[in-house]
Amino acid sequence: MIAFSGGKIITVTNGVIEDGIVLIDGGKILAVGKNIEIPAGTQIINASGKWITPGFIDAHSHISALGEPSVMCEIPDLNEISSPIVPHVRMFDSFNCNDIAIPQVRNAGFTTCYTTTGGVPVINGLGMAIKLKPAKTVFDMYIPGCEQMKMALGENPKRIFGGMQKMPMTRLGAVALIRETLFNARQYSDELLANGSNKNFHRDFQLEAMAPLVRGQMKARIHCHRASDIVTAVNIAEEFNLDFALEHVTEGYKVAEFLASKNVTCVVGPLIMPPVKMEIWDMKLENPIILEKAGVNFCLTEDGASAIKYLPMHIGLCIAKGLSEEMAFKSITINPARLLGLDHRIGSLEPGKDADIAIFNGHPFCNFTQCQLTMIEGQIYHNALHEL
Repeated sequence: MIAFSGGKIITVTNGVIEDGIVLIDGGKILAVGKNIEIPAGTQIINASGKWITPGFIDAHSHISALGEPSVMCEIPDLNEISSPIVPHVRMFDSFNCNDIAIPQVRNAGFTTCYTTTGGVPVINGLGMAIKLKPAKTVFDMYIPGCEQMKMALGENPKRIFGGMQKMPMTRLGAVALIRETLFNARQYSDELLANGSNKNFHRDFQLEAMAPLVRGQMKARIHCHRASDIVTAVNIAEEFNLDFALEHVTEGYKVAEFLASKNVTCVVGPLIMPPVKMEIWDMKLENPIILEKAGVNFCLTEDGASAIKYLPMHIGLCIAKGLSEEMAFKSITINPARLLGLDHRIGSLEPGKDADIAIFNGHPFCNFTQCQLTMIEGQIYHNALHEL
């Protein structure tokens, strides 16, 4: 049994507890509060003057997919560009648990990431959620049941496939391909339910990967930067009655009221990018602030691999622009946990949840602050407190 004692506890869902105690047993949080009896024999770690938070979560990462360290000519395991429609590819099949980004991100206070394919094929397969534990195989990190289908609109698909002189060469073509594939997947799903037990039934590997999506059993994650692409993504999702979230949402501030009226969850970021393509020329740090004021639910992401370690600092820049501290914490804890269907396990400091915890020597979103301890499921994997 372990107790963190004396810190400022950010529970996320039940307020802030000054000079509190977090009691951990068997990989789970046993109790959180001020006047908690610590059983004899408990290892007590002094966290006085520290901030204790849930382990941070990045809901849209590319850990392992970017293959760090990489060389200039290497093709990362991010986009299968042999076809614009590849729903049957899976991040699980290329995941490298020895990727150097993993300990760097863990040491910054992150305990869970969703690692996903990129935004080039218009339908680009399944990502997965992982705990950032040291591991020998992917099975030691993988969280089953969180797979979600990546889709993409905007400049990436038309730039890459247009350069190959194949569809989609335009935004029109990308939307047409998505609509056609969803229609075929819905039809195939109906046939599969009716005839799947027949050994003579012709199985389609690509459409079968789409069946859970069109049945409402899997979430779509739709890449969209420009305001018009954001609206198009919502239209397609509603047409096919998809469970969905929007990724990047760089110009979300231009359609914030629309997003709020649709009750759309957005994964916003990266928050800092150079204007490398037209659809992000109008990005601004005020984007999440405007979305918050409109009542949009969102997570914040770095959209990277080892660079995820800088996300808390970038969120601090948004706080300086007016993002509330409450939403800042929610955006990398409970909101991504809910998006991934894991809020019963992670995303807040509550009894019964996984003991995924980070301890900081100052405000977690300040660039002067360092993460001094990271715990995942009751095991300490990063410690600079010098208490052990």
